[in-house]
Amino acid sequence: MPLDLVNHEELIKNAVRQFWSNREAAKVKQTQAGSSDTGNRAAVTAGKNMNGFLDLAVALVHANGLSNAQICVKNRVLTLPGFFRPTKLWDMLVINNGRLVAAIEFKSQVGSFGNNFNNRTEEAIGTAHDLWTAFRDGAFGDNTPRPFLGWIMLVEDCEISRKPVKDKQPHFSVFPEFRDATYIKRYDLLCKKLVQENLYSATALVSSPKSAAVDGMYNTESELTSPKSFVTTFAGHIAAEAAR
Repeated sequence: MPLDLVNHEELIKNAVRQFWSNREAAKVKQTQAGSSDTGNRAAVTAGKNMNGFLDLAVALVHANGLSNAQICVKNRVLTLPGFFRPTKLWDMLVINNGRLVAAIEFKSQVGSFGNNFNNRTEEAIGTAHDLWTAFRDGAFGDNTPRPFLGWIMLVEDCEISRKPVKDKQPHFSVFPEFRDATYIKRYDLLCKKLVQENLYSATALVSSPKSAAVDGMYNTESELTSPKSFVTTFAGHIAAEAAR
């Protein structure tokens, strides 16, 4: 039975539109309410900006044979045990017959690229390492199949994120691929390496300008980190679990 990738291209455009529209609506609402939350923070603290991508993942679960699986999207049921810390709150979990099928994170970066890129990198690596170590030690049950671990990142496509970045190298040289790499390129390299090092089953990088609130326009940086690659890998994992 072929995989059902749903109408993923249109769903991704809708998710991008929703992301930028929700951010702007949150800033307007907080300004009208006289909130002290200003600038980008007003948009970030709205908390539901990536829900369109979550809806895509849910649609893929339903379309590929796990319509009766437990899909967790509320905070009270999104906690998994860790190895280096007691628990971790995920953005989406899929559980079927008591087995952890998938855990996915949905992240974004708009402006303030500098240290925030390093923070996102450390968070993604640490989260995956923690989960796989807990998995190794039986935190999700004995003799269970390896779950799908996913990471989706939306980055603002703008002049700053497309500008080459210089790195200080006082003692040793950075790897060649990072030299003069833009922040979008760095996110693309991060997503590739997270998969190549088996930290994540699939990752996706979506770069999009603020104007996409109107047309949902987005760019992909490489085949491995494209939304379609993520969708295909995730759908395949769900279908395999359904067949099991």
